[in-house]
Amino acid sequence: MGKILLEMKNITKTFPGVKALDNVNLQVEEGEIHALVGENGAGKSTLMNVLSGIYPYGSYEGDIVYNGEICQFQKITDSEKKGIVIIHQELALVPQMSIGENMFLGNERGKKSAINWNETYSEADKYLKMVGLSESSRVLIKDIGTGKQQLVEIAKALAKNAKLLILDEPTSSLNETDSRALLDLMLEFKKQGMTMIIITHKLNEVVYVADKITVVRDGSTVETMDCHTMEINEDRIIRGMVGREITDRFPKRTGADGDIVVNDGEINMEVKN
Repeated sequence: MGKILLEMKNITKTFPGVKALDNVNLQVEEGEIHALVGENGAGKSTLMNVLSGIYPYGSYEGDIVYNGEICQFQKITDSEKKGIVIIHQELALVPQMSIGENMFLGNERGKKSAINWNETYSEADKYLKMVGLSESSRVLIKDIGTGKQQLVEIAKALAKNAKLLILDEPTSSLNETDSRALLDLMLEFKKQGMTMIIITHKLNEVVYVADKITVVRDGSTVETMDCHTMEINEDRIIRGMVGREITDRFPKRTGADGDIVVNDGEINMEVKN
């Protein structure tokens, strides 16, 4: 067993009338890709928002231990200073600004009174090369496609010296080619020692990249599967997510309310109105 980089202990998060997380536990080893899976509303993104400081210390119960230190993040910049960087499903990029401007927005290069644009763009170009982008950092965000914008977000995270990179549904808006390229990039970063957490509904992607898979169901952690010591496939993951065997992998869409629909490696609840 490798070094535990992150441990979240007995995390409980309550919103008015709803317990979103109930004594959730998560361990992530240094240098691994750890997948968080579960149905919509299971608590995956809430857990990562607790970790990143979007939900500040005091608004939840439990402990976050990162690199052996108990952390009490009050805001997202607190976690980023430790090297924990989250990339949300909705990209936080300004279309009318350049790639370089977006990458260092709030993290500007130079003095408070004067931004060093030469340093900004040269640094941005360096990180763009790391993620496989050949575009100049002076190009406007609106002039590149969604797949490349996702890579800009990753380059932006690298510019913040990310040691633990959290990707929330990173391929949800990408085509198959761009999705595979992003997953391969994750595997390359893993070779370089980076630790990553990926949240995704695309179970074929989980099987492709993950070293471990933690299943979250109804706000609680159900199990963690080690992909190197267990035989893991999509059916096995789905069984953990829904709590029972799925006898029909591709059920008809004409079922009753709450039928489970599995398509192309994704699992979703279909609710008929």
